[in-house]
Amino acid sequence: MEFLFQYIIEEDYSSVFVLADTHTKLLCLPELSSNLIDFKLIEIEAGSNAKNLKNCEVIWGELASHYADRKSVLINLGGGSVTDIGGFCAATYKRGIDFINMPTTLLGMVDASIGGKVGIDLNYYKNSVGAFSHPKAIFIYPPFLQTLDNRQFVAGVAEMAKHALISDREDWNKFKKMKLQLDDKLENMINRSVKTKREIVNKDPQEKGLRKVLNFGHTIGHAIESYSMRYDAHALLHGEAIAVGMVCEAWLSHELCGLSKDDLQDITAYIFANFPVYQLYKADKKELLDLMRNDKKNEEDLIHFSLLKKIGKPVINQTTSESIILDSLHYYQQQYAANQTGASA
Repeated sequence: MEFLFQYIIEEDYSSVFVLADTHTKLLCLPELSSNLIDFKLIEIEAGSNAKNLKNCEVIWGELASHYADRKSVLINLGGGSVTDIGGFCAATYKRGIDFINMPTTLLGMVDASIGGKVGIDLNYYKNSVGAFSHPKAIFIYPPFLQTLDNRQFVAGVAEMAKHALISDREDWNKFKKMKLQLDDKLENMINRSVKTKREIVNKDPQEKGLRKVLNFGHTIGHAIESYSMRYDAHALLHGEAIAVGMVCEAWLSHELCGLSKDDLQDITAYIFANFPVYQLYKADKKELLDLMRNDKKNEEDLIHFSLLKKIGKPVINQTTSESIILDSLHYYQQQYAANQTGASA
């Protein structure tokens, strides 16, 4: 925490604002408020549904009512939803004020807070309104992970799995052996995951090419996440949906890019062993395809995927027919049924 406080002092900001949600206000804010003496709190509801225009108006309104100027700073204290919407509001308020990300979830630490993608959802379309705007600093404080329930913690592991899969086989093999608990080994893997994303972002900050490899699992995963938000009483978390997407897109990788059957089975087995299963067979496939068509990566009316030639060898801008995409969903359904049968045996 001392690094954050020293940074604030050195930058000599005219005013300091902290954006927190209802959870991080209770569980994480005390760590800041005990030392960060003079700040103004902006609070929004917790959850993935928080990334909307209504909350943008709340944040902009609070900044304006407390006379925030272009030498003010906004500290985003929360998970991916908070850093996404907070960064977007900071980037657009008075044409841009500084913001600092202080992620409190595993997913936020290894993925959402890094890379300068800020934005909100448009209805149920994920991240449809946004911009590239990089935080002035990111402060990762692992003790915040102790505030997470097991579901939130495990959901963050999905992005770490993705980073390992697109990085190299050695990373993936080490990652698979990691226990899903907060310890020194996890902190080492967090550092490795952060390094992987930062290296890619630094080479392609505007996602013109290489950075697209970070979207493995996300074309289908985002569609499933949006669908779940629309219809499920308890919607999938982002990482849970991406885990489903990685199984489907690993199958696409096998069919289209030569990913070996052993690698496909390896990825599938890990996902089903560590993440909640989803009853994908109940979903409206036409609606899922419609959601995929609205993905930001698409061009020329084609659904684009980032896939794997093999573990550690991602490939971007892959397209295929809708029937093949539906076959990938069917593959997940088959694995779901097999795992359910095995669990009841």
